[in-house]
Amino acid sequence: MNTIKKQSDRFKTIRSYTEKIFKPLETEDYVVQAATHTSPPKWNLGHTTWFFETFILANFDTDYKLYDERFPFLFNSYYNNAGDRVKRHKRGDLSRPTVKEIYDYRKYVDAAMIAFIEKGSKSSADGWGTLLELGLQHEQQHQELFWTDLKYTFFQNPLFPKYADSLPFEDNVKISGNMNFISIKEGIYHIGHAGNGFSYDNELGRHKVYLHDFQIADRLVTNAEYLEFIEAGGYSDFNLWHDEAWVWLNENEITAPLYWLKKNGRWMNYSLTGLKPIEPNALLKHISFYEAFAFAQWKGMRLPTEFEWEAVHQKFDWGQRWEQTASAYLPYPDFKKAEGAVGEYNGKFMVNQMVLRGASAVTSPGHQRYTYRNFFHPWERWQYTGIRLAK
Repeated sequence: MNTIKKQSDRFKTIRSYTEKIFKPLETEDYVVQAATHTSPPKWNLGHTTWFFETFILANFDTDYKLYDERFPFLFNSYYNNAGDRVKRHKRGDLSRPTVKEIYDYRKYVDAAMIAFIEKGSKSSADGWGTLLELGLQHEQQHQELFWTDLKYTFFQNPLFPKYADSLPFEDNVKISGNMNFISIKEGIYHIGHAGNGFSYDNELGRHKVYLHDFQIADRLVTNAEYLEFIEAGGYSDFNLWHDEAWVWLNENEITAPLYWLKKNGRWMNYSLTGLKPIEPNALLKHISFYEAFAFAQWKGMRLPTEFEWEAVHQKFDWGQRWEQTASAYLPYPDFKKAEGAVGEYNGKFMVNQMVLRGASAVTSPGHQRYTYRNFFHPWERWQYTGIRLAK
């Protein structure tokens, strides 16, 4: 298969998958924004389309005409170099353009993109081939955000609505057996992306790190294990928590993981298939760094650093939960920020955030990579996050 056909097919596959996962929604579902950190489904559809229009079609296709000159303002996210935008917390106020108009916009840009790709322009020379891959990876990120944002939104509804009776991913991954620990010898390990495959700029700057002897768990923490922490008073013992975590916990009256509710003395868990009793042997999810740290303290252990995790990732199964690490999100040696708007993708967020490693049950197919550095504020927990212990 030639490069042009591969690019065209990959574009079609990823774009069509987005529409497939949006299909069960009702029109009303597309508009709601439950919190500043989430975005309405309709905005996600528009934003991922804007990315291709702004960074490829408007810059490289001389025949292209913007679908609507107002849309760049509506669907820019945080790219200051790309112009003004609607404030993040106001995305849910956009009752117009309608859902139908957003889908029309998407079809218009898709048709233009496919025609542009299939012209056979020299992407390596023109520079748009790299942007095409970045745009597709970006869309896959938003596919995962669709699941997590929708779940958070539906959870705010007292009816606890269902997305569907069954999901295209395993929401409650069950495991059995004791947690064992893998012993790792001290030494020098190579960290960072290598090779010709895709990576984000924050994975680059492959370098050496020295690790001391340590042990790392061969599996993630389960609901039952975390429930022991709750019942032992883990959320009321300030000795286990960072100071700002203790403030966060008390100000927000946090007493359990996100999506856990106690009804008639029984712990329940909300998922996109509805509210159901907690599965004790299922992998824990939706845990903040704050909570992960406190749990590890209670166990007399700690969280692994991102370097420990990457150095020995092949020794355990990963990919069902984004795993909290003890590492702050900082640049690797020789990290270089690209010029212009693309340079805003990762680098400007390297402050006050923690690194998560792995992938999750809702990460899109082909988007997993062991060098992937996800990052969130330490209190955030609406993603499919879990805990792997170290000592």
